[in-house]
Amino acid sequence: MTDPLPEGGSYLRIAQAVRDAGGRAVVVGGWVRDRLMGHPSKDIDVEVFGVAADRLKELLAAFGSVNTVGESFTVYKIAGLDVSIPRTESKSGRGHKGFAVKGDPALSFEEAARRRDFTINAISWDPLTEEYIDPFDGRSDLNRRVLRAVDHRTFADDSLRVLRALQFAARFEFSVDAGTKALCRSLPLDDLPAERIWGEIEKLLLRARRPSIGFALALELGVIERLFPELDALVGCPQEPEWHPEGDVWVHTLLVIDEARTRIDDLDYPKQVAVMLGAVCHDLGKPATTALLDGRIRSLEHEEQGVAPANALLDRLNVHSMQGYDVRHEVIGMVANHLKPGMFGKANPPVGDGAYRRLAQKVDLELLARVARSDCEGRGGGFDCSAMDAFLERARTLGVEHAPPDPLVKGRHLLELGVRPGPAMGEVLRQVYERQLDGTVTDVDTALALAREIARERQLY
Repeated sequence: MTDPLPEGGSYLRIAQAVRDAGGRAVVVGGWVRDRLMGHPSKDIDVEVFGVAADRLKELLAAFGSVNTVGESFTVYKIAGLDVSIPRTESKSGRGHKGFAVKGDPALSFEEAARRRDFTINAISWDPLTEEYIDPFDGRSDLNRRVLRAVDHRTFADDSLRVLRALQFAARFEFSVDAGTKALCRSLPLDDLPAERIWGEIEKLLLRARRPSIGFALALELGVIERLFPELDALVGCPQEPEWHPEGDVWVHTLLVIDEARTRIDDLDYPKQVAVMLGAVCHDLGKPATTALLDGRIRSLEHEEQGVAPANALLDRLNVHSMQGYDVRHEVIGMVANHLKPGMFGKANPPVGDGAYRRLAQKVDLELLARVARSDCEGRGGGFDCSAMDAFLERARTLGVEHAPPDPLVKGRHLLELGVRPGPAMGEVLRQVYERQLDGTVTDVDTALALAREIARERQLY
C-alpha cells in the first residue's frame, strides 16, 4: 500500500489542524479504493466533517493559496489536494447539471457516502488513526471483485454511472451484481452529452488491460444498442469461417480492441487514442457490404464503406483533434486502409515505392500497421501476420512511416522562377509532386527543371 504523502507532509498537517479545530479529515473516493487494491494513485480527495466551510477555508489558508471551486460545492484546492465538506445531492432536472447540492459538515459518514456510485468508491480512510470507514461494506465487494450500487435511488440520479460501470468492470476485471445490472438497464442515457460519454469510453480504452470486458458488458446492458448503433450493427454480422474462425464481426472487433491495447504503451496520448478508436471502428463497413458470393461470405469494399459510420461514431463521441493532433483524420485513414498493410506486405511482385508514399498521405503508416496487426491477430487460428512487419519495415526504409515526403518544389520556388500565381501554379506543383512520389524525381534540381518544363508548356511565364 502507498501513503498519500510523506510523514509531516501538507495533507497530514491539514488533517491535524482539522482535528485540533474539532473536526475530522478523511480521504475519500478512488484513492482509498486503489490503496486497498494495491494500485498506485495520485489524486487525493479529502472530506472534512465537523468544520463549517468558512472556518475550513481559514484553516487551509495557513498552508498556502486556497482556490475555491464553486462556493455552493465548497471544494477547495490547496497544496495539490481537493478538500471539501460533505454534501448531499438531489436531482432537480435532467442532465449532469440538474442537481441541487448542499454542503453540510454535520452529515454522518453514511449520509455523506450515500451519494457515491459504487460501494468500492464509498470507503473513507483516516490517516491519523489508520481507520477505514466503510458504511456500505465496500471492502467485501473489493474482495469479491464485484461492482454494487451504493443506493439504487441516488445511483439513478446520474445516468453516467452506467458508463462508469463499464470502465470500472474492465479496468479492475470485476463483475457487476445482478441488482446493479438491472438498474443500469433501466436508466435512460439520452441526457448524456458527447463529452461525458467520451470521458468514460476513453478510460475504458486506455486504462483497462482488456477493454473488451467493458464492451461486452455494454452490449449486455443495452448501452451499445442505445448509444452506438454503428457498433450494434456488428452483432450477428457473419464472417467467412476460414478467415474468421472466431465468430461474427462483433466478436472479432472485441478481440482486435484487446490486441490493439497491447500495442500502444509506447505512444503519446493522441496516438494511443487514434489506434484504439481505429480498432473500434475498423470493420464498421462490414454490415452494409457482407453478402454470400459463390458460397463464401464476403465483405467487398468494406474499408471504403466504413468511413461514413466511423465518422458518425466519432461525432457521437465528439472526437476531432487532441493536443494539436488530428485524431479523426488518422482513425478514418485506418478504417479506409486497414487491409493495405497485409496486401502490400505480401504482394508479389512487390508494391512500388510510390504506393507507400501515397498511402502515407492518408494515414500514419506506423499506426496503420499496429491496427492491421491487431486485426490479423484478432482472428485467432494462428494466422501468419508477418506481412504487417514487412509493410512497416518498408515504410521505414522509405522514411514515410509517419508522413509523406516533403515536396521538393513549393510555391515560393515557382515564384522565383517567374511563374504567375494562380490555380495553374497549383497544377504544376501537383504534377511535380506526383513524379516525386513515383520516385522519378529525387532531388531539387531535377524537380525544378521539371517545373520549368511544365510551366513553359502551359505558358505560365
